Amino acid sequence: MTAHPLDPLTEDEFRSTAAVLRRERGIDQGWRFASIELAEPPKSEVKAWTVGDPIARKSLSVVWEKASNEVYEAVVDLIADQVVSWTHIPDVTPNFTVDEYHDIDHALHAHEGVAAALAARGITDLSLVLFDVWTYGKQVMPEQWHDRRLGWCDIWVRATPEGNPYGHPVSGLKIIVDMNTNEVLDIEDHHDFGFPDVQAEYDPAVSGIPERTDLKTLEITQPEGVSFSLDGNELRWQNWTMRLGFNYREGPVIYQVSFDDPISGTTRDIAYRMSFAEMVVPYRDASYDHYRRTAFDIGEWGLGYMTTSLELGCDCLGEIVYADAGGPDSAGQPQVIKQAICLHEEDNAVLWKHVDAETGAQVRRMRRMVVSAHATVANYEYLIYWRFYQDGNIECEVRATGLMVTTPMASEGDSSAWGTTVDARTYAPFHQHFLIAKLDLDIDGEENTVLEVDSLAEPITAANPYGLNVTTKATTISSESESGRDYNWETQRAWKVVNPGKKNRHGTNTAYKLVPGAAFPAMIDKSSPVYERASVIGHTLWVTAQDDRERWPAGDYPTQSESDLTAGAEPHAQGIRRWTEDDESLVNTDVVLWYVFGIHHITRVEDWPIMPADTISFWLKPFGFFDANPALDAPSTKGSRCAPESSCHSH
Repeated sequence: MTAHPLDPLTEDEFRSTAAVLRRERGIDQGWRFASIELAEPPKSEVKAWTVGDPIARKSLSVVWEKASNEVYEAVVDLIADQVVSWTHIPDVTPNFTVDEYHDIDHALHAHEGVAAALAARGITDLSLVLFDVWTYGKQVMPEQWHDRRLGWCDIWVRATPEGNPYGHPVSGLKIIVDMNTNEVLDIEDHHDFGFPDVQAEYDPAVSGIPERTDLKTLEITQPEGVSFSLDGNELRWQNWTMRLGFNYREGPVIYQVSFDDPISGTTRDIAYRMSFAEMVVPYRDASYDHYRRTAFDIGEWGLGYMTTSLELGCDCLGEIVYADAGGPDSAGQPQVIKQAICLHEEDNAVLWKHVDAETGAQVRRMRRMVVSAHATVANYEYLIYWRFYQDGNIECEVRATGLMVTTPMASEGDSSAWGTTVDARTYAPFHQHFLIAKLDLDIDGEENTVLEVDSLAEPITAANPYGLNVTTKATTISSESESGRDYNWETQRAWKVVNPGKKNRHGTNTAYKLVPGAAFPAMIDKSSPVYERASVIGHTLWVTAQDDRERWPAGDYPTQSESDLTAGAEPHAQGIRRWTEDDESLVNTDVVLWYVFGIHHITRVEDWPIMPADTISFWLKPFGFFDANPALDAPSTKGSRCAPESSCHSH
């Protein structure tokens, strides 16, 4: 296995980071680690690195002292075994941690006042109670506790020990807690709508719903083994090469994607880095139970922290290669996620086909390489799939499933304008899931330009008497002041990343096209606290000049933020609105695309009591990148050349 500068931190490197900070900075039990991750070397250094060169290994940690609530960023040189920078970051709150979530749950189960408030509602078996802690935005925090690391808790009750943990919300009762001290600051008792008689169970063993018995076994096998190879973190398959990474915040990261062009015989760059940089989930219901319910699942908690182990036959099907991942706990010790990333090939029907009346059919089956990971974020599951195709296409798909937040209503026959009635006296509030994909594309190198491409119908004229002509208009996104762009259905808008210095054999610039999917407007007032904290959701696409320091589009520290402009100490830490203020040129330079997509979730009855996966995606497609179809050499399968009257039985 060949080491590489972008390899994620090892278990020993997590331990070494914590040990150095304990030794040199006195990090003891009075402190907590919000995160430890690889301090990625600058992009220029990574691209200049070759096998045999020395590898610098540094970690970046965020720590805070519980007593003072002071936050520091620390860089540790793991080769030199020393701290190389220690920076105080004023007026910010780091992400919440899994350890804190469990600590609060234990503290509330033991709290007499909480037990009394529940008993007043007839809840005496606390083993059935779930305390689900959420973060705050500054503008909806109680003013007297603005200086605290503050959480608020939903309360849910299972009907039985095996029942749905989110099946029965305790309406109108919220617990305000200090996350540093586990102190209960307030028990808000606003209203009590009781417990409607709902059918909340999704496990057949609990609900009593018999499982179907008429579905035959489907087995996927590769008797000769898989077609891909994994050397350390380098994945190779069907002309594709890429590196796999992982960190606490983004979860899986895809680095240094290239394609071996069968036509030119060269290896060509496509992307340097692809990941999810933020996820914003505002609940669009201003009632008491929901007005503060906005989640920044990546910035406030961390997709990597929420990643779960995958199981063969359930989460992944076929011949599977798994990769482990990990991150730190709040004491800085490594926590390994076994089988966190699933690697496998899938058949995906037909790649290309034509039936010639004289010579018969030529058919090629489509195969795709899938890199997937699943994350459980409290009640929701997010299933992430990066798919690479033989024809140079890249698909990014996300599936959302899990358990909806629901709310009792006061009386039978009531309804809510801000949600859907899904059961007796129960509604599920409308909400949105905004995902922000960071796409650092390097199309045939770093010197790229982004074009916005609209399709336009020409008017009827003497030259176009039947109104058939459609043309395209390309608009150059020339600088960052122009970088916030919106999808336009009427013109079927898309965006191309072109290399002005490279042309295909037909004389056009080589390019990849971002094909939008699941794009929708924010539909929120710009003065709203949600928009102020996450202005990135205001446009479908942003383009910025590449900067290694610009990582988080809603700011480095969105937890308890008032605005993305104050979610970090320096401009590079203050989100995409700040990044674009300097109006850097975007022409023939290294650019990064930030694509905003997701789910506008107008809740359905059919989403209850467990939500069938809602699937969204976008594509990156070669557009003049190749000289012809790059999958002309795709391997045939037995029987793929079929006579018109015959059937092709190969699978």
